[in-house]
Amino acid sequence: MQSKIAANALAVRRWLAKSEETLGNHSDRLNAINIFPVADGDTGTNLYLTVRAAAAATHDVELPDVGAVLTVAGRAAMENARGNSGTLFSVFLSALAEPLIGATRLSGPLLAAALQRSQIRAWSALSEPMPGTMLSVLEASANAASRVDATQHGDDSNHGLAMVLDAAVVAAVEAVVQTENQLGALREAKVVDAGGVGLLLVLDCLRSVVLGQELEAELLDGLSGYSVQDPHIHANMPEIRGVEVMCTINLSPLDAAGLRMQLDELGDSVIMSAVSPVDVPDGGYRWRLHVHVPESGPALELIHAVGDPSNVSVTQLSAAMDTAVENAAAAKDTAVENAAALLNLSVFSPDAHELR
Repeated sequence: MQSKIAANALAVRRWLAKSEETLGNHSDRLNAINIFPVADGDTGTNLYLTVRAAAAATHDVELPDVGAVLTVAGRAAMENARGNSGTLFSVFLSALAEPLIGATRLSGPLLAAALQRSQIRAWSALSEPMPGTMLSVLEASANAASRVDATQHGDDSNHGLAMVLDAAVVAAVEAVVQTENQLGALREAKVVDAGGVGLLLVLDCLRSVVLGQELEAELLDGLSGYSVQDPHIHANMPEIRGVEVMCTINLSPLDAAGLRMQLDELGDSVIMSAVSPVDVPDGGYRWRLHVHVPESGPALELIHAVGDPSNVSVTQLSAAMDTAVENAAAAKDTAVENAAALLNLSVFSPDAHELR
């Protein structure tokens, strides 16, 4: 098994490509069970488009540094994130890169540290994080990886990496199963969390690429609501009111904290995460912002009051999936165009500036 292990920067690029393909194959079923935070049936599409942007940005990036490749991927994903699930995945990917900067290969200790960094950043990016979501799956996976790594006393061999990867995926499966009992909306609909399943698929793609094995054929067997014959849970639901507002904006940590508080009062599903530092006199960061609000006008007024946003999108929640599909080609093209610029951005660790 060890002779098949590939844990270098090329393997990271192959992981992203395999994740794009796998999420594309599963996007319809993920959409079918998407009911939280809103039942807009677009989680599969949003995850696919976000991962697609990350994979496109790294397609021609030939760097030996695993962390540097993931930094390019994470920032491309953040700039092109779609929806709640895509934004959280981009936070996961960006944070995953930070402990890996300077490393030319993955190891058990590095992967465990990277997963811990990701789960901390993901929980703190949301104003009102909820268990029973992608967050719970990431947390369980990270904790399992750390437990196994601790028993190996810093073993950075291929065998140690395999042990950590297997533990992370097994824990993710168990956490996905538990989501149905952690959220009332999931329990009532008799489904597991769509974002959690998406993250599980991504983690299994990482295991598959690194260990040189096939994807686990029975990984999703028995998950509530995930069989092909299970109905699409949105078929008879009333139209969802409200809009999703997303943008990128340069702000100081203080201004970002103030904007987050105002958006919390105006709507829900608020996510703000730093993309990269920006070169301005007072210091600051480029932030990716996501919020669900009844109407876009008041939210956009608040945003424009503190800065000049870019990549602004306003999507009716009831039509989120259709809009995301229409933007697929644009997301990929933008990611490719930005890849070179992303390579020149400095790496940073904004943990102190993540806002709760």
